[in-house]
Amino acid sequence: MAEKNLLSNPAPLGLMGFGMTTVLLNLHNAGLFDLGSMILAMGIFYGGLAQVFAGLMEFRRGNTFGTTAFCSYGLFWLSLVAIILLPSALDVPSPSKVAMASYLFMWGLFTFMMFLSTLKISRASQVVFLSLAILFWLLALGEVTGMGLITRIAGIEGIF
Repeated sequence: MAEKNLLSNPAPLGLMGFGMTTVLLNLHNAGLFDLGSMILAMGIFYGGLAQVFAGLMEFRRGNTFGTTAFCSYGLFWLSLVAIILLPSALDVPSPSKVAMASYLFMWGLFTFMMFLSTLKISRASQVVFLSLAILFWLLALGEVTGMGLITRIAGIEGIF
């Protein structure tokens, strides 16, 4: 007798974890408020851990795309919080503008590859991944040029 799949659908948890955390960070990028403990906590717990949990549940369900997306973006959030907090916690240097731009550019490249994987599925997934790739690349450009206007534009793009 076949085993009944009793796992709930983890996609809503993963999507909400990513979406809510992304909007909050981009409200900061758009200049509406300072980066603070609220965004960092969301990055650790909802953007980070909740997405990793969702990715592991997708793994159990046999969904390679969901596993890759949720685990990767969950670990993105955890790494971003570490990049922000480690310099003061461990007295190590912050990344240079070029290093941070490279980090963001690589996440944009990864996201564009994920976008290509959505071309045979829903239009909504295509919009999400393409707009996210653009967001990462705008943030990288804002970082490397030091132009706050580009970062603000990225923040506005990331809210919508």
